[in-house]
Amino acid sequence: MAGMASLGKITAVSSLWSTAPVGGPPQGPYLNAAALLETVMGPRPLLAACLELERAGGRVRREKWGPRLLDLDLLLYGDAVIDAPGLRVPHPRMTERRFVLAPLAEVWPDVVVPGHGPVGDLLGSVADQQAEVVEGPVWAARSLPPRGGVPERSEGEGGMSPRS
Repeated sequence: MAGMASLGKITAVSSLWSTAPVGGPPQGPYLNAAALLETVMGPRPLLAACLELERAGGRVRREKWGPRLLDLDLLLYGDAVIDAPGLRVPHPRMTERRFVLAPLAEVWPDVVVPGHGPVGDLLGSVADQQAEVVEGPVWAARSLPPRGGVPERSEGEGGMSPRS
């Protein structure tokens, strides 16, 4: 989260969600979260900065949907719709994935995804997909677990979307 904080002001962080991978080779569960970021960066420089954070965090791109330490996606940029080479906003598959919509609904519950509708309605359309909260938003104050690790569920308690 410290790296993301260098891109702007983090105004909300979701719970940490555990989900099965989508596509690609067999692999363990993924941890997913969303953060709401206020930034002065434009969408293309923001995406480039996210890719640099992935690289600095140890991500090596070997195969599509293959195992990865870190994956930062630019889901939304305010209410902008962008369809340009190397940049599509809203993220083209976000409305099909509970592991994206559930964390997004936590940090921005009233967002209307341009061209698709309210996040709550979209979340209802993927309710059959498995996703489990493994820890509340307090996870962001600590380091992420070691590679492949899924934290134990806390007692009492699973990309980025800048508002511009």
